[in-house]
Amino acid sequence: MPELKTAICDAIDRAKDELLVLSHDIHDDPELSGQEYRASGRICDFLSGKNFEITREFCGEKTAFKARLSSQKPGPVIAFIAEYDALPGLGHGCGHNIIAASAAGAAVGISEVIGRVSGEVLVIGCPDEEGAGGKIRLLRAGAFKGVDFVLEVHPSNKNLINRGHVACSEVKVEYEGKEAHSSIPSAGINALSALITLFNMVDTHRQIWPTKWAPRVNGIICEGGKASNVITPYASGKLLVRTKHVEELRSIIKDIENLAEAAGKSVGAKLKIQHGQIFEDTVQNSAIGFKFAENMRTLGVTMNLPEPDERMGSSDIGNVSHVVPTVHEYLKITDPENETGTHTKGFVQAAASPRGDEAVILGAKGMALTAYDLFTDRELREAARGEFAASVGK
Repeated sequence: MPELKTAICDAIDRAKDELLVLSHDIHDDPELSGQEYRASGRICDFLSGKNFEITREFCGEKTAFKARLSSQKPGPVIAFIAEYDALPGLGHGCGHNIIAASAAGAAVGISEVIGRVSGEVLVIGCPDEEGAGGKIRLLRAGAFKGVDFVLEVHPSNKNLINRGHVACSEVKVEYEGKEAHSSIPSAGINALSALITLFNMVDTHRQIWPTKWAPRVNGIICEGGKASNVITPYASGKLLVRTKHVEELRSIIKDIENLAEAAGKSVGAKLKIQHGQIFEDTVQNSAIGFKFAENMRTLGVTMNLPEPDERMGSSDIGNVSHVVPTVHEYLKITDPENETGTHTKGFVQAAASPRGDEAVILGAKGMALTAYDLFTDRELREAARGEFAASVGK
């Protein structure tokens, strides 16, 4: 390993105990989306102690932050992503304590050689990943303006690069009808009938939506009446839509809006419909991803490509990847065969296990070494930017 890369790894090793304390403190004190005051403060305090310039309440988000360290020479701006919100009733079942600590560790590694490169390193603290998508709000507020490359690692049950995410959004539907005694249904307007009609129409449309990756549309009835002897005057439901690409997502949401209107008209119910944040699919950057895999190999870890039918979730990092060349790679802290995936009690335990601790340090080193390559290798930067431009049409 080249001298400066060795120096990066040595710096992370020296900070290992602090990084693991940071990871465990966040893990053992879970805070829900948008309420991550203590986690955000802990990361800021840690990086402030490493001579990073700290901006708290970044872009108006109470629990967001930016940590910055510059070489004082013009060059690439590289951001490591920290997440730190937990899941209701579960805790850190997605291992965000590992994401936060590995981002902080990567920044420490680069700080060791910042005087030998040109550019600056950031840690952008992103709240509310599990909720409404904090990165989307940060993106709109300009948090990623001027950032050239974004790197993040996420714990998983596999070591994967280029896995990606699917696009996702939730549609809320409400129907207003007219109550009546159920013995004279013609005197009322059954809002529940409109909602059930919509669900049936959506099921029919699954067969005709033209997409190479079958969209996932899952719905629930939130309110469907209070008594069976009353024609339901109000009904509401939610539909969660996932598609491979955001263009398909927008098209299917438009279809659902049209179907919802038709379902309401079929019984005379008034419709109110809205959709939440659109979580975009992740634009892969294999130039950076393969460089990350190469660096992980020097650390003794083999990264793999996803299977053709690999399960993919959704994340607000996808929106960032449409604006900045981004990688979001996965490090194994559990095994696929025991089916301990994210959002489970088993994963909560794994996130603070020895394997979870190992992922903090390996993730920090892998990202820091890859960032160093981006700082020093013009051809890599050009390849990453070229791939990004081709993918997003810029």
